[in-house]
Amino acid sequence: MEREVYMDYSATTFVKPEVLEAMNPYFTEYFGNPSSIYHISRMNKVIINKSKQKIADVINSRRDEIFFTSGGSEADNWALKGVAFANKDKGKHIITTTIEHHAILNTCKYLEKQGFDITYLKVDKDGFIDINELRDSIREDTILVSIMFANNEIGTIEPISEIGKLLNEKNILFHTDAVQAITHMPIDVKKMNIDMLSMSSHKFYGPKGMGALYIKKGTNIDNLIHGGGQERGLRAGTENVPGIVGMGFAIDIANKTMNEENKRLVILRDKLIDGLLKIPDSKLNGPRKNRLPGNVNVSFGGIDGDILLVILDDIGICASSGSACSAGAIEPSHVLTSIGVKSDYAKSSLRLTLGANTTDDEVKFVIDKITDTVEKLRKNKVEN
Repeated sequence: MEREVYMDYSATTFVKPEVLEAMNPYFTEYFGNPSSIYHISRMNKVIINKSKQKIADVINSRRDEIFFTSGGSEADNWALKGVAFANKDKGKHIITTTIEHHAILNTCKYLEKQGFDITYLKVDKDGFIDINELRDSIREDTILVSIMFANNEIGTIEPISEIGKLLNEKNILFHTDAVQAITHMPIDVKKMNIDMLSMSSHKFYGPKGMGALYIKKGTNIDNLIHGGGQERGLRAGTENVPGIVGMGFAIDIANKTMNEENKRLVILRDKLIDGLLKIPDSKLNGPRKNRLPGNVNVSFGGIDGDILLVILDDIGICASSGSACSAGAIEPSHVLTSIGVKSDYAKSSLRLTLGANTTDDEVKFVIDKITDTVEKLRKNKVEN
């Protein structure tokens, strides 16, 4: 291994040192249960509210509209199941897309077994929904639409404001999985008419196992987790105070540096895309514009993506073939299939995502190593 280059920031990020430093006292010194009445517990209740306020400020919501979860998957599950079961008397129709994260798609499959009717919107070759198809799919019994803000595999940023405006006019609840989007672009839940929004701490240099669901005040939603009266009685369980502190600290840092960091990542992203597309028979998956700043997804004709990943790992390059949650899957990516990528190209795809420690030198190194590796794999294939 020549060096280690991490290019899988969409899978997870490291915890920044200043975030870890902020968390540490809450493991050992300020360890009180926030539900207790003595002072070290009351202090933790105060810090929980401060963290909620930091998150609320980033998306322009109220503090009491932020509810902590164990991550993005729980937030997605809560949004869909909670609204579905709370509003089933009004209707049982839900609309989503074919390129959602599995936390949404598998929840929808579960809801179908419970008698709900799910419409899966198709997307175009770059992963964008058709707003007219969404409009035509709405029925009298439609109670919820869930469309991700930005895709985790191909980086497509959906027209969220346009979607929100339509659904607000139709008086239909709108949930968006913003796990990949938050801290990478401005989000205003009021202006965008978003009723629920999922996020996950470990995507913006906070701790794993921490997430949150924004729920607009007045939204009719059932509990996902029952027990005590934490989170205003909506999400039971003793609060993960160190994780909450870390999430609040991390999102505040990421939001303050977002514009400057995005400009840097876009330059590196485009350089990486241009370099990889010089490889013969290569193809960019997803759009050039309206794409996450650090997302690159490329397919190489005639290459086995799994073999490519193993070789890159030996070289020291950490990458993926798509969502980390579906690693090891035999079938090609459902996202690539949905945008019309042929099976052999879908199976040869490589996702490289950039982040805080990515440098220009690393981008050059990765371009050179992938170019050499693809060339050697193709040569060996011909000789054999």
